[in-house]
Amino acid sequence: MNNYRKGIYFALITAIVSGVAVFISSFATKVVKDPFVLTTLRNVIVAIWLSAVLIGISSWQSIKQLTFKQWSQLILIGLIGGSIPFLLFFKGLSLSTASGGALIHKTLFIWVGILAVIFLKEKTGKLQIFALIILLAGNYLLSVPKSWNFGLGEILVFIAVLFWAVETIIAKVVLKNIPAVILAWGRMFFGSIIMLGFLFFTDRFSIISTLNSNQWLWIILPCLLLFSYVILWYNSLKYSPASLVTSILVLGSLVTTLLSSIFIIHKYQLSQIISYLLLIIGIVLFIKFLPRTKNVQNRQLTVR
Repeated sequence: MNNYRKGIYFALITAIVSGVAVFISSFATKVVKDPFVLTTLRNVIVAIWLSAVLIGISSWQSIKQLTFKQWSQLILIGLIGGSIPFLLFFKGLSLSTASGGALIHKTLFIWVGILAVIFLKEKTGKLQIFALIILLAGNYLLSVPKSWNFGLGEILVFIAVLFWAVETIIAKVVLKNIPAVILAWGRMFFGSIIMLGFLFFTDRFSIISTLNSNQWLWIILPCLLLFSYVILWYNSLKYSPASLVTSILVLGSLVTTLLSSIFIIHKYQLSQIISYLLLIIGIVLFIKFLPRTKNVQNRQLTVR
């Protein structure tokens, strides 16, 4: 199996894990009311698990051999991928409609695609642009806002999405010299430190001691999926173009809404079925006709 195909498979599995994780997290947010506490504790737990994995596979030696530049890159990923955008995202959601914020978040693949063309020199043809439009339409049908108002909340969510888009581009470059599991650890470890600091300075730290066993259960349960997600995601990004894997990740929305229809709503709407078809068609078109050149895979870009 070549690396390109391997990256696609990793991305498909990542999308499934992401979809299930979002579905389960929807229950967790009802049990643990403060989203900042919930997200921070999940990130801390996953960071601890990743540390255990690195010890188990004897990768601590690899960490000790990291250069100052590589340590800086790990901290940067933790900052722009594992902390700041989460804070912006949840603050934005608290100020906006849930459907509007969700729709903005689902445009991540567009911004990654634009940045990948500019900085990674990935090739995008007319059919790929058409596929992106189809994906956008499919996403819109999945979460049509009842009302649309682009206020402060939506702006914060949009900025968070841009942070994650930039993180994806930087991670794509960093993965050339740092294993995916170490990059995943750096994202969660340094991101957790920053978010713990946020809890401390916003007087949320004391909330942790008040959590009961049921709340801890709902904090830990999604961690299994987040742990899998972050490792799978960086492996998919390592082997395939950034624009491709983020487009495939859109299928996570399909998984989430499908699970919701089966276990909660118990019904399907015509717009939902159409959106499923659009998402699948868009992904197939993007994969089938994506231009592949050696420049895309071997392009050297310096991250300072």
